[in-house]
Amino acid sequence: MTAAEAGTAAGTFTPRPGAAPLPRMIRAQAALETRMLLRNGEQLLLTVVIPTLLLVLFSAVDIVDTGAGKAVDFLAPGVLALAVLSTAFTGQAIATGFERRYGVLKRLAASPLPRWGLMAAKTCSVLVTEILQIVLLTVIAFALGWSPQGNPLAVVLLLVLGTAAFSGLGLLMAGTLKAEATLAAANLVFLLLLVGGGVIVPLEKFPDAAQSVLGLLPISALSDGLREVLQHGAGVPWADLGILAAWAVLGLGAAARFFRWE
Repeated sequence: MTAAEAGTAAGTFTPRPGAAPLPRMIRAQAALETRMLLRNGEQLLLTVVIPTLLLVLFSAVDIVDTGAGKAVDFLAPGVLALAVLSTAFTGQAIATGFERRYGVLKRLAASPLPRWGLMAAKTCSVLVTEILQIVLLTVIAFALGWSPQGNPLAVVLLLVLGTAAFSGLGLLMAGTLKAEATLAAANLVFLLLLVGGGVIVPLEKFPDAAQSVLGLLPISALSDGLREVLQHGAGVPWADLGILAAWAVLGLGAAARFFRWE
């Protein structure tokens, strides 16, 4: 082998130290986050089993008065909103809180992946999970006789802003409270919003004073907006989008300001 050939061969197998391209790092971290979530039985119970059972049970059994029309037409949009809540807020808050407690976030923050890149990967994981949830719940709802209508773009806008709002609130909780407190608070908030957020029980069933307050919650805005579009065929629900946008700015801004990595 000549000196030139030896140099070429050596150059071919010489390693190139350095971080991978940022998009590749984010994709790899997002894939890891998604696999971890899908392997977690408790998270699957929260994100898949509970919304599915609620949709099937309340559509098949006349437990709650959902007004005129088929029950599934009222319930399906609310359960889609619940799926966003369970993944973007409750599941993400609990998982991130325990990652922070065990020092996982601290170690990841010292890796070549920047902190904003880690949060972007978590957001991608949430979106992938939500897509799987929405596909599953939509198939089940169609099997139960659901007849959606309205503008799909308005639905996408509601889901994206709802995800942003709940993600910000979930990260704020995970980054400021202890892991055990986050676990308890996130599950409590999930149950309270399930009951009082217009998901299963119409807000009209509550007293007038309570309706004005509950209507400002992000879960109420998301479920009401989805219901206006998918059940009643309304246009873009600007009022509900405005409420979700305000919660998104508030939650994400507070999370960026107060999140503690250690």
